[in-house]
Amino acid sequence: MNTISEIAELIRSFKSAVIFTHMRPDGDTIGCGIALSHALDRMGIKNQLVNEGEIPQKFSYLRGVEKFRTFPTLDAEMYICVDASDERRLGELAKTFIKGVNRGKVTVNIDHHISNTRFSQYNFVRERSSNCENIAELLEALGVPFDEVISNALMTGIITDSGSFAHSDVNGDTFRAAAKAADGGAKVDIITNELYRRQSKARSELYIGVLSRLRYLLDDKLTIAVVTQEALSRGDLSQSDTEGIVDYGLTVAPVEVSICLMEVKRGQYKASFRSKGKVNVNEIAALFGGGGHVLASGCMVFGELEEVIDRLRYAVFSHMGEL
Repeated sequence: MNTISEIAELIRSFKSAVIFTHMRPDGDTIGCGIALSHALDRMGIKNQLVNEGEIPQKFSYLRGVEKFRTFPTLDAEMYICVDASDERRLGELAKTFIKGVNRGKVTVNIDHHISNTRFSQYNFVRERSSNCENIAELLEALGVPFDEVISNALMTGIITDSGSFAHSDVNGDTFRAAAKAADGGAKVDIITNELYRRQSKARSELYIGVLSRLRYLLDDKLTIAVVTQEALSRGDLSQSDTEGIVDYGLTVAPVEVSICLMEVKRGQYKASFRSKGKVNVNEIAALFGGGGHVLASGCMVFGELEEVIDRLRYAVFSHMGEL
């Protein structure tokens, strides 16, 4: 693996880059992308910031979010992936990334997932509560001061991926990166208000409906929430509106693992996993071709709903040991 200094030196040697972020973008990948893109602007490095889909409306408070496009038009020398454990996490843009590899683009991978495959020529992978902590370290190595744009972007990623500093992988590095972002002008009150204290009536009703039908399995050590396409369409909601549902199960005392199943289409579900720490959900997600972190992972599962629930129940049971 490369050092952050080596990655910084590499970036300085190029004049153009495309920054790739992962599909179904969250606060961490969005924050990484905006912060790095703004830093490259300030260094005079031409760049574009891409994501295969729409950026959730709740992140519209971030300056720089308007830079996202769904496809690169810049014939850049370098492709940089942030917060993606492998090429598949780029969604449709994985094809563009792979074509770039075949055309001789220099590729860089900056990530924090335990399941990262080191898929680029240059890789910096350090397990942290958020990848924005890695980007913060990179920007320091590049010598780019934290202004308000960078600071708000980094703080957004740190807050969202650390569970508002509540996850067990939060450590001194997390707070040091957050402190630097705060010193740089991050507006914590605005960020937390936009992310956690504002929602539509339709989203509120979705939460109430889904949580009222929460399933308790394995002697109440596992909860499974199900979000159907019908429920989303009823409120004119999107996938991003389901964020946070999976976390609720862990607030129940006996629960060790919480799963949210979001119906993508008939026979296909996006499974999000959360663990209190005694069960490694990265290993469970890997059984279905996914991955992520020990405490938070995801994958796609195919089949009819009850079959999918039964397979997940057995997978969790097999990893619970003596619990």
